[in-house]
Amino acid sequence: MTVIRHFIDGALTEPNTQPGETERTGPVYNPATGEAHRSVAFASVAEVEQAVAAAKAAAPAWRATSLIKRADVFFRLRQILAERTPELAAIVTSEHGKVLSDAAGEVSRGIENVEFAAGLVHLLKGEHSEQVARGVDVHSVKQPVGVVACITPFNFPVMVPLWMVASAIACGNTVVLKPSEKDPSAAIWLAQAFQEAGLPDGVLNVVNGDKVAVDTLLDSPDVKAVSFVGSTPIAKSIYQRASANGKRVQALGGAKNHMVVMPDADIDAAAAAAVSAAYGSAGERCMAVSVLVAVGDVAEPLIASITEKVQNLRIGDGTDAASEMGPLVTREHRDRVEGYVLGAAAEGATVLIDGTQRIAAGERLDENGFFTGISLIDHVKPGMKLYEDEIFGPVLSVVRVDSYAEAVELINAHQFGNGTAIFTRDGGTAREFEFDIEVGMVGVNVPIPVPIGAFSFGGWKASLFGDSHIYGPESIHFYTRSKVVTTRWPDHTPAQVDLGFPSNH
Repeated sequence: MTVIRHFIDGALTEPNTQPGETERTGPVYNPATGEAHRSVAFASVAEVEQAVAAAKAAAPAWRATSLIKRADVFFRLRQILAERTPELAAIVTSEHGKVLSDAAGEVSRGIENVEFAAGLVHLLKGEHSEQVARGVDVHSVKQPVGVVACITPFNFPVMVPLWMVASAIACGNTVVLKPSEKDPSAAIWLAQAFQEAGLPDGVLNVVNGDKVAVDTLLDSPDVKAVSFVGSTPIAKSIYQRASANGKRVQALGGAKNHMVVMPDADIDAAAAAAVSAAYGSAGERCMAVSVLVAVGDVAEPLIASITEKVQNLRIGDGTDAASEMGPLVTREHRDRVEGYVLGAAAEGATVLIDGTQRIAAGERLDENGFFTGISLIDHVKPGMKLYEDEIFGPVLSVVRVDSYAEAVELINAHQFGNGTAIFTRDGGTAREFEFDIEVGMVGVNVPIPVPIGAFSFGGWKASLFGDSHIYGPESIHFYTRSKVVTTRWPDHTPAQVDLGFPSNH
């Protein structure tokens, strides 16, 4: 069985165990078959420290590399990604399970961030003020922070690493990437693609593993900044530990994304959007719609339209072109998701479509894979676990409210504030929603409002720990430190001693 190793200082590593020791590894499954078709090496403390040391050693030369040469790497990388998207998408599907078209879409969204990073000559410009005082000029520069640790989740093994790594490297930093142990091959592929694009050895390193690897990165004095995407409990823990160690931290957590449907909305279009946003990628998206907020009397026709649209939804192996939704990433995660559906009736909700029956388009799903069917649950209310928790699967809850004001109050009261959307034909209502809602990313007739690469991604409340959102302009701020330089050159004015505070007048 193939063992997925680490990528340190420009090369794949060899086993590194002492006599009598057994290398720690974990299984990597094909979620469509349930087969452990690969295994992944779990890095030891020494191996993580080796990666950090390689990044630290590579930092001075990479920081000194001209911006034009740095940009050239990203232009070449973009070409590699575009030309070899099918190859990378196939790797993602084999370990994550999402359908090939979805995997290719993930690569495409990752390319956006590479394109943004290629503009680093403009992004890293400082400011200059001439003659702030007689003969005195002031200018600012953006400089890299040093070694950056990037810890990424299983659900987007290409896109999320590129959200972090592209901006971090463009800014002159070096990186140690720790991908999810559930689907680690894409990260190795990306590191080798960067190398092919001309990135020097040691600038991007990949260590696979578990909590041992993460904690070593969080505690290393040579790691200056940490980027993380994952669940809220882990995000909070990482933020607390890393910031206590004096590091810069951006830790993106969980979500419970609401989609409000107003009485004047196009019901058919809203239903189609809800199906796509709730069940695409088997709901394993932090921006998936998991709560449908039906305002007024729209619930019945909306539910009817959704039910009709999912009747023939094809669920199967992601490599099958006929499949519209693949399996969940692991058996344990599948069972956890189904547990919410199985407990819904006891909480007082009404299960309209029961995905735990594992039937789609009239056919029973393959029991060997980690498949579940889609679930639609009505009469969900705040306080139910079904409503409060991030389920991260193909489960759509319907909450009925009487008014726009009640919908806003509902969303603003939730602990998460990642994404939300409103479907309406009324511009005034849409503008009011944009103003009123306490959520980081908002869609108007757009169900999954993930910003393009030129903006930044991130939520509010328990969806984000730290001050900076990810990728886009805020990433440049996060991965650099500003330095302000004040200059005066000798002139013919006689020097004088003045013990007062410096004045610009």
